[in-house]
Amino acid sequence: MRVLHFYKTYYPDSVGGIEQVIRQMCVGTGRLGVTNQVLTLTREKDNFDFEFDGHRVRRVPLDFEIASNSVSFAAIGELARMAEQADVVHYHFPWPFMDLAHFVARINKPTLVTYHSDIVRQKHLLRLYQPLKHRFLKSVDAIVASSPNYMASSEVLERYPDKTRIITYGLDKNTYPAARQELLDKWRAKVGERFFLFVGVLRYYKGLHILLDAVANSDYPVVIVGSGPIEAELKAHAERLGLKHVLFVGALGEDDKAALLTLCYAMAFPSHLRSEAFGISLLEGAMYGKPMISSEIGTGTTYINIDGETGLVVPPSDPQALGAAMRKLWDNPQMAAEMGKRAEARYWELFSSETMAKNYVALYEELAARHAVAQLAHAGA
Repeated sequence: MRVLHFYKTYYPDSVGGIEQVIRQMCVGTGRLGVTNQVLTLTREKDNFDFEFDGHRVRRVPLDFEIASNSVSFAAIGELARMAEQADVVHYHFPWPFMDLAHFVARINKPTLVTYHSDIVRQKHLLRLYQPLKHRFLKSVDAIVASSPNYMASSEVLERYPDKTRIITYGLDKNTYPAARQELLDKWRAKVGERFFLFVGVLRYYKGLHILLDAVANSDYPVVIVGSGPIEAELKAHAERLGLKHVLFVGALGEDDKAALLTLCYAMAFPSHLRSEAFGISLLEGAMYGKPMISSEIGTGTTYINIDGETGLVVPPSDPQALGAAMRKLWDNPQMAAEMGKRAEARYWELFSSETMAKNYVALYEELAARHAVAQLAHAGA
């Protein structure tokens, strides 16, 4: 089985949640006999074709961007060429240029879309994009939602109940490095024994301004891992509030991230908009046995984090509620530890990479078989 993944960004150019999901899909299904390739865009001028974690990555030059919509004319021809060699083409939504490329490249292979998120921010452009989006979603053979919560709350997905199914994201802890003692010692000396941790790209929907407001009248140490478009804005906001106990450490390598995930007291995940469709770093916290605080936004975050069981769930955009939840965890270490244990147990039950990989392989095989039957019927007509 040969599968081609198509998405606008991937390692090493970007290390966000969708990129991590695609990586975990490739690694997990690769162990089950799938040969994966990833077609993606890059600003780099070389190193267009390489191997990463057991699968091939093909990068083509990014030409320009409009409202976060990356465009590459070379990608259309490359998509057509690589799809010819694939048994299944696996798209990752949202990316409007991908929809157009699908039609221009005239893909005639089994296709599926992992529906990572609704488009939330670009409301005016979204109206222009609607006809193409729905033509694309109607044309593919299957759509995959990442949680029952998201499927139930998406106005887009409710239009495709017959072709949409749920396969939750999964992580393989073996792909994460073991926390090295020297790094544990380094971070313990820097941030102490107890701290709240946020990991992610610093984007508008992550709600970090809410987190900063929530800790304005407390002294809980907070470590923020990541860089992104609003980094300077957030640092300026923290400085205005005089937050000496909030540490921005920038984007870190996997070794340092593993050390911080191992050390942290709890995960703070204040995303407040539906653009946060799942929350991979929230799931990383569960995998490391940490209690979590998240907001109820009708997406997969509340499928990972069950209020009162694996952590606390608060209303979105509510610094007072977020601060109260942090205080409750901070003041009740026994409760926090028990929540962390239940979070890890839930990870092993529902969110392992092995489970995700088995479900995707079954879907690939189903779509390939269905396509073969249709081809035979067409040939005999």
